[in-house]
Amino acid sequence: MDRRTLFKSGLIAIVFAAGSSASLAQPAYPSRNITFIVPFTPGGSTDILARLLSQKFQDSMKASLVIENRPGAGGSAGSTAIARAEPDGYTIGMGHIGTLGVNPSLYPKLQYDPLKSFAHISMLAKVHNILVVHPSVPAKDVKEFVAYAKANPGKLNYGSGGLGSAAHIATEAFGLETGTQFTHVPYRGTAPAVADLLSGQIQLMMTGAPAVLQHVQGGKLRALGTASLTRLPSAKEIPTMSEAGAPGFEATQWYGVVAPAGTPDAIVTKLNEEIRKALQDPKILEALERDGAEPWPMSPDEFRAHISKEIPRWKKVVDGAKIKVE
Repeated sequence: MDRRTLFKSGLIAIVFAAGSSASLAQPAYPSRNITFIVPFTPGGSTDILARLLSQKFQDSMKASLVIENRPGAGGSAGSTAIARAEPDGYTIGMGHIGTLGVNPSLYPKLQYDPLKSFAHISMLAKVHNILVVHPSVPAKDVKEFVAYAKANPGKLNYGSGGLGSAAHIATEAFGLETGTQFTHVPYRGTAPAVADLLSGQIQLMMTGAPAVLQHVQGGKLRALGTASLTRLPSAKEIPTMSEAGAPGFEATQWYGVVAPAGTPDAIVTKLNEEIRKALQDPKILEALERDGAEPWPMSPDEFRAHISKEIPRWKKVVDGAKIKVE
């Protein structure tokens, strides 16, 4: 071997050794706590599911998911914060039907793109919306409720977690489907809307089961139907709205976990695996069922494909109901 060849071989060995040392020096992920942004107020379905997942992550990954609630603009404020975070795996967030499926049709100057601004880690769960009314409303099922609403157009007030929220869009979809009219009362989050429903300040809501199911089972609210094509496993006594007087109606909420675009594939894969493991844990499954949610894990590609189908679907509702966001 001549001197030049020997020099090149030595140089390659040095570079390889340096690269190996750098690789070995990098701490295993995660080496510190992970910020988990929830773009809504505490107490709603999104927040409940995020906290459920964070408990399991802390056990399996030996790092805490630190919940950070950032409500505002139908979840757009928090979602923008997720999209703009450093793509290092230490900021992730909850996305859902509103922030990823509906907001592109509501906000012409949305500061993130649901398909381009995020690494789509996994779908987490789907949640049955339930149409619930205050006991003062005389209707006992969906058919009676539609008749009552038509006889009293605009006199029934419904609450939601905010203008353009999933509950807002679902109720407007129901109105378009059944030819009924309601007065929308937007709140800064689901929890205060539910509080006013319990007190009778508003008369109805169509929102995720985790936020209202306990009140239905406690007799404080009346459930007229689930806005899904199958009954809720944890409350099979509640008929679907399709069974109860609104044939074919469906408006199911869904929730997933995202990270900023550019997050390394290896981290996305690890987080996806951790979510799948969490959704197999008997305690998690029991808690999901109790709160009216169903596990719905997906690969990153499947999650992204689902979002791409939801955007045009909900645009039809936004346009049909003439929903405007200032």
